[in-house]
Amino acid sequence: MEACKRVLLTRRFMGLLGFLAFTSLFLMFFHEMDMTQQTIDEKMNRTQNLRKQLLNETCDGDREAFSDGMSLMELDNFIVDDTHGIIYCYIPKVACTNLKRFMFVLNQNQLDLDLMSLSPYFIHNMNNFTLLSSFPRAEIRAKLKHYTKFLFVRDPFVRLISAYRDKMQNNEYYYEKIAYSILRRYGNLSQSSQTATKAFASGVRPSFYNFIQYLLDPQTQKQPFDPHWNQMHRLCQPCLIQYDFVGHLETLQEDADLLLKILKLESDIKVPPGNYNVTTNGFVWGWFRTVPLEDRRRLYKLYEGDFRLFGYRKPVELLDA
Repeated sequence: MEACKRVLLTRRFMGLLGFLAFTSLFLMFFHEMDMTQQTIDEKMNRTQNLRKQLLNETCDGDREAFSDGMSLMELDNFIVDDTHGIIYCYIPKVACTNLKRFMFVLNQNQLDLDLMSLSPYFIHNMNNFTLLSSFPRAEIRAKLKHYTKFLFVRDPFVRLISAYRDKMQNNEYYYEKIAYSILRRYGNLSQSSQTATKAFASGVRPSFYNFIQYLLDPQTQKQPFDPHWNQMHRLCQPCLIQYDFVGHLETLQEDADLLLKILKLESDIKVPPGNYNVTTNGFVWGWFRTVPLEDRRRLYKLYEGDFRLFGYRKPVELLDA
């Protein structure tokens, strides 16, 4: 009888030890996960601080309080969400479709809405948003002072490649608006069709170099650039407006997750992941190899502000002989 009791007690004791061991491992696993996430968050916060510090240093004292010298037209890229106190400066070709979806859902306070159900046609209609330029100047100043302001940027040359592919290769509206005149001026196609359908059917479209020639033309530079290839700092004025968050397309998901935590929305909504392929030096060179060296250097000067302000590496492999 005593032997049976001892066996039973031993089994219970071993069972308790097993339970405690399992519980300990379970807690250690989740502690490690928590510490890993904490390490990631700390790294991303350090990255944010470095990005904002770089902006401050590069602006070199040029940033000043919002003044009447800034035209209302320059605020057309600023979307306001009064519900959550957020301002987003959108930059075309930098995940702006999904980020606009995010802002629309926030502004409507419909956090359970499927963001991907909002069509690009709908989401690029700016009548569906509240723009900063629609407010009186005193209210603009107040919102810029008190709201959380963020933007996302991208490697300037990769953004140009994306703009060319999207707007110059098969876009009927842009063919008739810009590409047709580019072909006539730089493509030696004085008889090119004014109809996009006919031109595309026959394989006629501006080359990437034609597009670069257009950007470098002094006549083009006399007028404001199209937003899809306008310099990012001209669209979002980071030396006049002090941003709370600077995201990079190259680290979109990590940056978006951190932004949601800063906004205290991480449990309510997610920014959809985009189909943005990681680009390599070889990818960029594949596009720029047809552009003469001197024109590459001139193009870099045109977008140098974006490279320097947002911490993108100078592409020396494209600029050195």
